[in-house]
Amino acid sequence: MLGSTHGTLTTDSRRARVIACGEQRPGPAVHGRAADVDELDVSGRPLHKDVPDLDRFFRPESVAVIGASDAEGRPNTGITRQLLSWAERVGARVHPVHPGRPSVFGIPCIASVAELPEQVDLAVLLVADPLPVIEELGEAKVKFAVAFASGFAETGVEGARAQARLAAAVRRSGLRLLGPNTNLNAFERFRDDLDGPAIALITQSGHQGRPVFALQELGIRLSHWAPTGNEADLETADFISYFAERPEVGAIAAYVEGLKNGRSFLLAADRAARRKVPVVAVKVGRTEAGARTAASHTGKLTGADDVVDAAMRQYGVIRVDGLDELQDTAALLARARAPRADGVVVYSISGGTGAHVADLAAGAGLRLPVLSEGKQAELHQWIPEYLSVANPVDNGGHPVGDRRGRRIIDAILDDPEVGVLICPVTGPFPPLSDKLVQDLVDAAETTDKLVCVVWGSPVGTEPAYREVLLGSSRVATFRTVGNCLTAVRAYLDHHRFLRSYRSPFDEAPRTPSPSFRKARMLMRPGQQLSEHAAKQLLRAYGIRVPREQLVTSAAAAVRAAGQVGYPVVMKASGAQIAHKTELGLVKIGLTSASQVRDAYRELTDIARYEGVSLDGVLVCQMVERGVEMVVGVTHDALFGPTVTAGLGGVLVEVLRDAAVGVPPFGEDQVRDMLAGLRGRALLDGVRGRPPADVDALVEVVLRVQRMALELGDELAELDINPLMVLPRGQGAVALDALAVCR
Repeated sequence: MLGSTHGTLTTDSRRARVIACGEQRPGPAVHGRAADVDELDVSGRPLHKDVPDLDRFFRPESVAVIGASDAEGRPNTGITRQLLSWAERVGARVHPVHPGRPSVFGIPCIASVAELPEQVDLAVLLVADPLPVIEELGEAKVKFAVAFASGFAETGVEGARAQARLAAAVRRSGLRLLGPNTNLNAFERFRDDLDGPAIALITQSGHQGRPVFALQELGIRLSHWAPTGNEADLETADFISYFAERPEVGAIAAYVEGLKNGRSFLLAADRAARRKVPVVAVKVGRTEAGARTAASHTGKLTGADDVVDAAMRQYGVIRVDGLDELQDTAALLARARAPRADGVVVYSISGGTGAHVADLAAGAGLRLPVLSEGKQAELHQWIPEYLSVANPVDNGGHPVGDRRGRRIIDAILDDPEVGVLICPVTGPFPPLSDKLVQDLVDAAETTDKLVCVVWGSPVGTEPAYREVLLGSSRVATFRTVGNCLTAVRAYLDHHRFLRSYRSPFDEAPRTPSPSFRKARMLMRPGQQLSEHAAKQLLRAYGIRVPREQLVTSAAAAVRAAGQVGYPVVMKASGAQIAHKTELGLVKIGLTSASQVRDAYRELTDIARYEGVSLDGVLVCQMVERGVEMVVGVTHDALFGPTVTAGLGGVLVEVLRDAAVGVPPFGEDQVRDMLAGLRGRALLDGVRGRPPADVDALVEVVLRVQRMALELGDELAELDINPLMVLPRGQGAVALDALAVCR
């Protein structure tokens, strides 16, 4: 409910409207949590997210181990031993808690939480049922707790109820809980001899983080690992927010099975984007099978994947599919400097290799500029004339073995159009390969441009790879061309995103518009609106509709046609009608009074035959020339109202060419949505047609977003199809609309 310690907002629309008008209600004062409700947007949702102070979780001064054991063969014994080793590394005092043991590993044991000799930062619960302990921890003012126990939401309905009881107890206690169904990953041994920006890791399945954790063996620093488990309390978004504030974190890598709260995720991603900290994520659920598996493992709703994809894209979260892509992309983004240019050059000792990699790079969306004639002439000082150096650059092999090799690399990197150099080494060929990688490493130390090497050998034990390439903090080394191109594309796209990023939350509406009051008077709870009523709703928000009149007789239809202006369209209008065309309830291109009278009679006859109740017949202005689009609103279980824009008309369900926006978003995000449509060229004008009024289309999408935010749960669904986007400068007209009230 409103004012709870998690800031969860009621779905009661009346209360949401009070909040939207500026009233804020204080929440209860709870230990360790914010006592006041954050600033809210017009829909009553928070515009900010508090960053949990997790310093005492990762670096506690004192730790209580509830259920500690040193009995051989007991699972708790191994966990206790690892916790003791971790506590020694971070300098924390350990208090074993067990009612039946005088000591554990030589440390005096206390019988209960109530007997703790000091206020504890972190309690680790090695008990099958953590619920009875939570209240005791709250009374002892413990800041954090970790629950390893399973058997909660991941097991089904009863487990979900047990987890809900646990979450409620945690909220009452004031402590913050990691888990349940988590593991020991947060207490791993991290290498402390590595320098440079670090990767912070978040996983809902601990084993899925192993490849990223292993990057330390390749010289890449890791700073934290948060295994969130079932997220009864602390969630992925909390750790993203916290890690984004840490100065040592260069990138955040996440394996996500389900999001606990869509809004929290957006706010956390926004915080990372503001601070220019890249977030790279594997999100399970692209397929129905993946979504089913994730739900059975973590007990969470994965959310419609296209909505998740849109949310990540809007806020700069880089989504990858494989764990190998996760580790390579996160490693590159953590360590690479911002690009000076977006041009990519492929440099190799083999024309075949260069051509293949260049082809793959272009297919991945990378820009491979043709080097200037002057630059090509410079390269031909060291490379034979018969070899191509336009891009890709083929050196033929021999120049690698002497001083020419380094000069070629420096000359390429000196080109102002070049921001990235990719050098594929398909296999070791000492001594040339050794000299080549040493030149690349040395050149990388003297440039602020990105140098990438793909070491294609399946062996991976060669000194040129293990010592020279992996010993460099400036060269990005990959084992596959695919992962290299994925990471480079993400690197360039992310920095392009950051250059133009403006937080949508800064521009999100705080108070209702005058349109909101007009629109609410038109809503009919629990009903679908007729086309006529739905268009009135659009008018309230300033969305243009055709000239039209609703009539209830043939004579009135003729008079209306004269006022609207021939030719006209006539449509049956009624709250029960969703697909008028399929029922024959639309007549177009009517040019005379006799046609209008006949059409009126035919429409009403069909409606009677189909058993459809009408509120009248619409006589509408006929709008012909334009691009048919669809703009709509639906509700997502995780993110709330979402806005869809795409190609419309009768083929909308066949083409399925649409993009999703997750409010709040701004004009730039709308233009990005439209740019991603497969049929985007239709808006630019094809086959002699004039360009469409894209500015008017963008404005309609923004107005629909405002409607979705202000009406909230009261508007279950909106469908404007078609929205006719007229030639540039002439606007856009909503020819048909469907609205469902909740």
